[in-house]
Amino acid sequence: MALKRSRYVLTLIVVVLIGTGLFIAFQPQPMMVDTGVVSYSPMVDTIDEEGRTRVHNTYVVSTPFAGRMLRVDVEPGDHVTVGESIVAHMMPSNPDALDSRSREQARAAVSAAEASLRAAQAELNKAIADKELASSELDRARQLKSRDAITQTELDQAVRAERAADTTVQTAEATIGIRKAELANVRARLISFNQQTLPTYSSELAEGEALVYAPISGQVLRVLQRSETTLSVGTPILEIGNIENDLEIVVELLSTDAVQVTRGQRVIVEDWGGINPLKGVVKHVEPWGFTKYSALGVEEQRVNAIVRFTDPFLKQTGLGHGFRVETRIVVWEDDNALTVPSSALFRDGASWAVFVVKDGFATQRKVEIGRNNGVQAQVLQGLEEGERVVLYPSSGLVNQSAVTQRPTD
Repeated sequence: MALKRSRYVLTLIVVVLIGTGLFIAFQPQPMMVDTGVVSYSPMVDTIDEEGRTRVHNTYVVSTPFAGRMLRVDVEPGDHVTVGESIVAHMMPSNPDALDSRSREQARAAVSAAEASLRAAQAELNKAIADKELASSELDRARQLKSRDAITQTELDQAVRAERAADTTVQTAEATIGIRKAELANVRARLISFNQQTLPTYSSELAEGEALVYAPISGQVLRVLQRSETTLSVGTPILEIGNIENDLEIVVELLSTDAVQVTRGQRVIVEDWGGINPLKGVVKHVEPWGFTKYSALGVEEQRVNAIVRFTDPFLKQTGLGHGFRVETRIVVWEDDNALTVPSSALFRDGASWAVFVVKDGFATQRKVEIGRNNGVQAQVLQGLEEGERVVLYPSSGLVNQSAVTQRPTD
């Protein structure tokens, strides 16, 4: 009898233990979640976009005349001073090569010009002889007039003849000058390549050489023509800009974002290569939009926003023309806003909602949200400071679900 009772007690204990284990095993366990806190903190809403640096006023140095440019010695990055630094040397163009017929015609023209010059010199000699004779006759006429041997009319005629002879001499001398110029002109047609003045880098300029000086003080941004070559007038040689005082950022904004940007808004410049972010302000937003295709082939309307740096140049050392940067244009900010992590929000119909954790249970609550920058959201109604909310709520989380904080490493 005692054995039967003890067997019954043992069986009962085993059944109770198994039942208890099954109850515990099938009892719903609290869901492990990450939580965040609703708090007052500084908040900014920004438009993030990639930008490119540029020198606002770049000066393109061009050839002042058609000719031969000597090799450019300046390098990109070199500092130049306005009106002092020589950036290029220009020489007159080589003459056109003459074919056989043109050369013979030029030689014949030289012979004709030389003959005209000899004829002019002969005319000058004749004019000089006539003038000497007229001067002698004038002297005799004056002596005769002093003895009343001739009339005043005859003296006047002698004076006139002498003056006419002098004028003829001057005309002959001028003719010789003309003939010499004509001879030099036709001889110039025979100038060949090997008769040109060779390039010189000495302190004394070669005949016809022109020096091109820097138009502003700054740095050479790039050299467009380096080797010695023949260029037409107005050909770009190099670009000069002032990186220290004239560097800005061009940001291509979506047109829907550009309408939120106004002059004077604060800009944070990041990922530019330095340790600390740089500061800037919006200079202006251009009124003209343009079409651009994204990497995925999507057509977008873009607008250029110009940002100028407000930090001293020493903080942005290393930046130059055409460098890539990341910009964050601050369109709204509040130093003491009631915020909730954006990862706690989810849609409940047309409204926003969160799960508020209290006493181990998650309670769904609708909230009114203002600004949302993707990290923080401004709370207008529905939450209070210090309340904890579930981050990244899963689809399995429902109202009044038991939850527990996931342990952190």
